[in-house]
Amino acid sequence: MKEFTITPNEAGQRLDKYLRKLLPQAQGSFLYKMLRKKNIVLNGRKSEGSVHLADGDIVTLYLADDTFEKFCYHKAETDFLEEPVLKTKPMLKVLYENEDILIVNKPAGLLSQKAASGDISANELIIHYLTASGAVTRQSLQTFRPSVCNRLDRNTSGILIAGKTLAGLQMMSRQLKERSIEKYYRCIVTGVLDKPQRLQGYLKKDEKDNKAEISEKEQDGRYIETEYRPVRLYQDFTLLEVHLITGRSHQIRAHLASIGHPVTGDAKYGDQTVNRQLRKAIGLKHQLLHAYRIVFPDGQEVTAPLPELFSAFEQFLESHNVHTRKGQAHAYMEFPRAARLDT
Repeated sequence: MKEFTITPNEAGQRLDKYLRKLLPQAQGSFLYKMLRKKNIVLNGRKSEGSVHLADGDIVTLYLADDTFEKFCYHKAETDFLEEPVLKTKPMLKVLYENEDILIVNKPAGLLSQKAASGDISANELIIHYLTASGAVTRQSLQTFRPSVCNRLDRNTSGILIAGKTLAGLQMMSRQLKERSIEKYYRCIVTGVLDKPQRLQGYLKKDEKDNKAEISEKEQDGRYIETEYRPVRLYQDFTLLEVHLITGRSHQIRAHLASIGHPVTGDAKYGDQTVNRQLRKAIGLKHQLLHAYRIVFPDGQEVTAPLPELFSAFEQFLESHNVHTRKGQAHAYMEFPRAARLDT
């Protein structure tokens, strides 16, 4: 006999789905047979597989040890926790945490989720953090694995939201889908944009080239909406705050490039001459695009400090006498939050 107490991380999922994770090598027909015969019971009683589990529920398996070992979870699923490369990577900066969710500041150059089996992504680092803090255990990872809810491009830094529990994962995923969480980015673009603007269009992604094109024709892609306002003006560049109203892959980068103001450092959509100069001058290897701030439906905000490269870029401009534009102070007065958001 083996007993498993349901934790908040596992609560909310169906019993049959929980059992498939607990005994991944078992056929569904075997699990349902065990439920019918009361070899698997919930809180001491016969139960249907469709029942949703609650925190504190007890799942009891009346199975022989060799049967359990035959069907149970394999250690290989958590082997990544022992990989030396994982331990050499710094812990992600935690911006906010409660019982259900974790919000971290992802550095540029790190995948949000792994693309290949050998990758170490932010998702693995989040699980490493949660196991180190005791929020999850290797055993609990058998039946629920915390996961990021939103994605950022590898070379985009900033706010990444993860569900620590199933309830947290479902809540954040729902709010992101419903767009009730407001998402704001900071970026530096080439050229001067001195007025707020709302852009609309249609985005079509070429999966083969992993590049998006923007069109004004509805039949040419999926509808997108991007809003921006200038925060700081330079002679040939602008620091923008971008409100991502819809959320499509490469939306900000492609949309700004389509109006002639690509994100500085963007290898795919940017000005390659400018990029080469900045790579040589300050070691810029990726786009200056940062998921800066989110606002929850209840008004609570979480902000991720700008990476050091934003400051390095500004220092480079100052050292070459490319100062913030004079005579533009009045522009900031036109934009709500400008004094508080300017960094």
